Amino acid sequence: MANKIKVIITNDQNTVKVPSGVRLLIRRCCNAVLLMEEFGESAEISVRFVDNEQIRELNNEYRDIDKATDVLSFPLGENGEYDHNPSSGAALLGDIVISMQRAMEQAEEYGHSLDREVAFLTVHSMLHLLGYDHVNGGLEALRMREKEETVLTQLGLKRNGAYYLDEE
Repeated sequence: MANKIKVIITNDQNTVKVPSGVRLLIRRCCNAVLLMEEFGESAEISVRFVDNEQIRELNNEYRDIDKATDVLSFPLGENGEYDHNPSSGAALLGDIVISMQRAMEQAEEYGHSLDREVAFLTVHSMLHLLGYDHVNGGLEALRMREKEETVLTQLGLKRNGAYYLDEE
């Protein structure tokens, strides 16, 4: 595969210890989504770990919603058009911000691993970076959920029982 996928991961929180395999898992999630979507070029994605307070501030600043959420996506592309990194030529897909604190809470709430939760949030966010949206519900939300489960199953992280997305 000639296309290079660069995932830049930064940890800006110290509330939750980031397990050793999580960075590799996130890279695998990003790769799997791009493969499934037949994204035909090199790509660059930024992933940042924050705590609930930091994500609440971002959510408030960018979405006027004054509460902590699990993940925020900041797509850089529009209608499949992306800016490119001048030095590498890679498409700049955007930024994913994950509250590790909220991910840990949700993993406990749903009775699955932190790995499964972070993988879900990453895949979900990657689909947003590629232009998918679920805000209006309906078919688009269903299509997104099917794609999420397809990727997670491929990665050996099939869901166990009920699972919903925090949509407030």
